[in-house]
Amino acid sequence: MKIVAAYLLTVLGGNASPSADDISNILASVGAECDQERVQLLLSQVAGKDITELIAAGREKLATVPSGGGPVAVAPPSGGGGAAPAAAAEAKKEEKVAEKEESDEEDMVFGLFD
Repeated sequence: MKIVAAYLLTVLGGNASPSADDISNILASVGAECDQERVQLLLSQVAGKDITELIAAGREKLATVPSGGGPVAVAPPSGGGGAAPAAAAEAKKEEKVAEKEESDEEDMVFGLFD
């Protein structure tokens, strides 16, 4: 991604066809390492293509990628029943603690003005 970002920065800077040195210089300026093989791969893939067309094609591809969470399959509890009662007991404990905290807060507020 950093190589693609450096490439896009050079294009935004006005260089329509950046070289490997341009990309390397940008990455070196921020202290990032530059893999020359990946730079050459990127440059070979985008050679002679318009950046706006490449971005539009990428957006179309991203539109087909599912991004929402699908339905979650929940397994029924096993026959042992060890986890379900423990979870229910824990939920009850949390409810009691929450109720106690609320009642303590109410007592403090009203206790100040009695």
